[in-house]
This record gives sequence, structure tokens and C-alpha cells, in this order.
Amino acid sequence: MSQHDDDITDRHGLAGVPDGFQRLWTPYRMAYIQGGQGQVKDPETCPFCQGPHRSDEESLIVHRGTTAFVVLNLYPYNPGHLLVCPYRHVPNYTDVTPDETAEVAELSQQAMRVLTHVSQPAGFNLGMNQGAAGGAGIAAHLHQHIVPRWGGDGNFFPIIAQTKAIPATLSDVRQQLADAWNSVS
Repeated sequence: MSQHDDDITDRHGLAGVPDGFQRLWTPYRMAYIQGGQGQVKDPETCPFCQGPHRSDEESLIVHRGTTAFVVLNLYPYNPGHLLVCPYRHVPNYTDVTPDETAEVAELSQQAMRVLTHVSQPAGFNLGMNQGAAGGAGIAAHLHQHIVPRWGGDGNFFPIIAQTKAIPATLSDVRQQLADAWNSVS
């Protein structure tokens, strides 16, 4: 290594230099991480508001309902991690109408049925993180997480390395779920 390399690295060396660690690089997450909560200021900068204006494939939309839609999470915890979002740009569960509440619940149930049919998870995590302090990645627009879980999917990567290995492409998972959506009851 050159002297310049020493200035920009730690004792483990440059990326790709054998050091006893296995690394999974996820540079695509950097735009999201650097933008933080401030990147969503209004409906024009909100991915949940803008997504329905594009194709399902481009926006990773699995199903469009009347007041809400289902979209594959761009940064999934597990393959098939879905989000159920109202079309309206509202931040809190207390802001949704009774019709929106009912459809978010119905779409969440159908998402679980479809995920069970397609990928046979052993369980699910469901939840809404409210506000930045509550852990919401996009606090400005309400969304319900539906995360399929399998025994042993909580390995050491997320805990030690803050990295999750996802064994399928987002477009393939979206297509499988969208294809199964109306045939599963």
C-alpha cells in the first residue's frame, strides 16, 4: 500500500484486500442513508406518492387498491418484504379514514396469504413505525410493513455487520407476488 492508502484506510486495508472478513457491499443504500428524513418534504418528494404515477414494474408495486396499494420494499429486511401504503400523503395511523383503515387491513391480510403461497414463510412481522423517533424510515407517509420470516433468517450478518443477504432480485420477487395476487384467497 502507498502512504496515501494508509491515510484513508484502517489496519484492515483497502476493500478487496484479504483481511479475514467477508463483506457484502450495498452502495445502493447510500443515497437513502445520506438523505435521511429530510429527503421527503412533501408529496412531490415522497416515493410513496410518486410511485403510483409510474409503472408497477418501475415502482415495485405488487397491487393497486382503491385507497391503498402494496409495494415491495426497496430496502427489504427479507425477500418479499412488503409495504401497504394509503395513496394519501398522511403521516400517522390516526390520520387515515375508516375506508383507508379497512383497505390497509385487507391488503395486509392478502399480502400475508400471497407471501405464504409463494414463499412459505414460518411467520411474519407486521407493523407501522410512527415518526422518526418511532423508527419510521419515511415518517411523512404512513406505511405498514409486512415482513416474511423463516427459522434461522436472523443470522449474524444483520447483527454484527448490519448487512442482509437477499437471495432474489426485487423485480423477480415483485413479479411472483403480483402474478399470485388475484389467484390466492
